[in-house]
Amino acid sequence: MKKILSLALAGSMTVGLLSACGDSGTGSKGEAGEAAGKAPEKLKFSFSMTTSGYKHAEKSADINNEKWVKKLEEITNTDLDLRMIPLKDFDQKMSLMFASNDIPDVVQNVGGATTKGMSGSVEAGVFMPLDDLLKQYAPTIMKAVPKEAWQETSFDGKIYGIPAWLSNPSRRATFIRADLLAKTGLPAPKTVDDFLGVMRAFKKLGVEHPYQMRENFKYADTILGAFDVLPSQFEIQNDQVVPKFFDVENMTRALQTFKTMFDEGLIPKDFATISSGDYGKNIEGGKAAMWSANARELNNYRNKITVGAPDAQVEIIPSPRGPENRGGHLLYSSINTSYYINNKVSKDKAIRIIQFFEWMTTPEAEKYFSFGIEGENYTIENGAIKFTPPSTPEAIDEDLFRGMFWFVHDSVYNKLKEEQTPNGRDMIKYMDTVVSKEGLGSVRFVPTLQAYSKFPDLTPLGDDVGPKLIIDHMTKMIYGKEPISDWPKVIEEYKNKGGHEILKEATERYKKGNGVIVSENRS
Repeated sequence: MKKILSLALAGSMTVGLLSACGDSGTGSKGEAGEAAGKAPEKLKFSFSMTTSGYKHAEKSADINNEKWVKKLEEITNTDLDLRMIPLKDFDQKMSLMFASNDIPDVVQNVGGATTKGMSGSVEAGVFMPLDDLLKQYAPTIMKAVPKEAWQETSFDGKIYGIPAWLSNPSRRATFIRADLLAKTGLPAPKTVDDFLGVMRAFKKLGVEHPYQMRENFKYADTILGAFDVLPSQFEIQNDQVVPKFFDVENMTRALQTFKTMFDEGLIPKDFATISSGDYGKNIEGGKAAMWSANARELNNYRNKITVGAPDAQVEIIPSPRGPENRGGHLLYSSINTSYYINNKVSKDKAIRIIQFFEWMTTPEAEKYFSFGIEGENYTIENGAIKFTPPSTPEAIDEDLFRGMFWFVHDSVYNKLKEEQTPNGRDMIKYMDTVVSKEGLGSVRFVPTLQAYSKFPDLTPLGDDVGPKLIIDHMTKMIYGKEPISDWPKVIEEYKNKGGHEILKEATERYKKGNGVIVSENRS
């Protein structure tokens, strides 16, 4: 491996790249300046983006004066006017921004072109189509982004958004305390019956929560996925698009499995009200033996659990299979965030903005966002990167903060950074050899179904959380307040309360191919 270019050289390369097509929107002045030997003008543009929940971003008094923003501007010859939107208020603040018509040059959205946060702005012509500019000025992005990601950032057959994409939308995994499994003398579970047996063995060891659950069945894919009945997902039955919970036989099996786990104390008795915070505390406190989570969290779990359980060994295993040999977790959307260029921006300026995003795919950008500045945050020794991950909470937050400006790249995992640590290398191994071979597909609609706006209780509460009506019945059945055998009645209630209209629209759009994304089961 060759010694990397210094950031100064990388910056000079970038200056050339970002100035090659004119200035920041004032015609040919920039090119004339370069010809005369003058430094190219900085690319000036405004940019709204979410804080992504990062502490350092949300507590910053002036994001534009932060060290890592200034360094990014220096490297890329830009002058950024960043406008931060707190993640918790994102959709509301985006709506207000569009209503006020104070729209910056570039807008980041959490999701695709026609999701709630965009407030119909793409359909209304607020942003420019980018197909031709991307093909000419961002060939690396065009080649790297999966087709499904482009579908989510497109409208009416044209690309409007540049995505941060996922080359592998399978993200979640089944975690296990391998140290506790060894004490049981049992192998890792392969089927749902094995899974129940291992949980019972954990219970005999005195484990408080053999399987950790939380409210709304979030991260409950381990069981629901084994029966392929994730309530938020759709499938095709008899040439009709229907929710997967219409599969009465497998939904009944999944509910009975949960009820067995509840009755035998294998899951928390208060699972229906366990918050995200308490879910994490139980795991980190050593109270749980198995759980479901994003595979990228392996390092965090291994580090945090040592306080509550110093001898804990956290590993990832293949998810248990159900009676039809299915298993795993939902497949995510192919994008995390996406970026849109205001239609009022000049073509020259739009070209340079696109080149700014294209630079994000270079090795120089990868090293900067992964490690920081050579000589200050990392060194090169014998051709290898030497980087010590930050250890204090403040330093960790700052490191995450720098990474949030890596706008356009494959977000599966940061390979360059993860390869620096044993935990990171283990995560890559599990992601590539276990998680990538799992995943439950669905029929998805972009933009979302219009009928959902009329029937909020029938609208999935997230990618992994079904409609409120369904979640409420599932909870009651597991607590024994309703018989599981009544599931066909739940389906009829769903249909009568607006489901017929939802299914009609979904099926019509599927048959017309109108904004439909179909992902197949990997299991």
